[in-house]
Amino acid sequence: MKVLVTGANGFVGSAIVRELQQRGHETVGLVRSKEAAERLEKDGVRTIRGSIESEELLRNAAKEMDAVIHTAFFHKFSQAGFAAKTRILLGGSPSNIPTRFMGEAVGAECRAIRALGEGLSRNGGTIVIAIPTMTLKAGAVGKENDAGEPGSVGGGRVASERTLFELERLGISPSLVRLPPIVYGTGDRGGLLPSLIRIARSKNEAAYVGDGMNRWAAVHRSDAAKLFALAAEQGAAGSRFHAVAENGMPFRQIAESIGRHTGKPVRSLQPEKAGAYFGWLASFAAADNPVSSEQTRERLGWKPEQRSLSEEMEQGDYFKA
Repeated sequence: MKVLVTGANGFVGSAIVRELQQRGHETVGLVRSKEAAERLEKDGVRTIRGSIESEELLRNAAKEMDAVIHTAFFHKFSQAGFAAKTRILLGGSPSNIPTRFMGEAVGAECRAIRALGEGLSRNGGTIVIAIPTMTLKAGAVGKENDAGEPGSVGGGRVASERTLFELERLGISPSLVRLPPIVYGTGDRGGLLPSLIRIARSKNEAAYVGDGMNRWAAVHRSDAAKLFALAAEQGAAGSRFHAVAENGMPFRQIAESIGRHTGKPVRSLQPEKAGAYFGWLASFAAADNPVSSEQTRERLGWKPEQRSLSEEMEQGDYFKA
């Protein structure tokens, strides 16, 4: 099978590329920079340089594929194109810049998903996209057949989910893999766990909101990569899968582990104080996001095999200077 992976140089995307290669698939990676392309090409991966804003590029690339795995997203302002940056910065009140940024990021993703689907429709094919589990309704254990909730903390990305499933009308097989807030493993530098560690070090304390019993799910990136490959190989149209190895660790436990390893005190924050400590992460840090992967395991035979999040925090390199 010939598979295009967007975000192929990313933390999750690069693991997917390796998994696909090990399974014997011909893999093509979409990357933004020359350096990223060179790294992948050294490992025998053909690359295409471009952005998810390059709709015609995506459409043409997908025409030659049997499947697409889409993981790219504008997580940083620097990743957006010039026109999007201008709209973000100059499109209204400075206080609304974060909202405009998310709107531009989701808009670009929706257009990219449509372009990829249109390309695949030439010969039929499969598209699998990455979506956060925090698009699910807070509090209740999220199940695979649950649709995304626009009012959730990650609700902005629900538009991408809806755009994906509209592609069925083109005669292709769309499915999604939901990723938990913590995707961990060696080389993680930009994820939420290292972000929490950096905040604790800069604030000289590790914190949680309220009683800290809100839950965060987790998965090792190698286990997540296997699920993306399985979804591309077997996923039926309209399927939702959950890359969740642990369905919910209390946030307080995460903060206590960070405090122990960094030598920082641990304390509870009142909800109104969370913004000053966590910054853009405040709403996520307070979210209760337990998620089940029971149906995913039954349907695809997926079984996480890597060490747990607790073991990773004890034995991994997250706390090395």
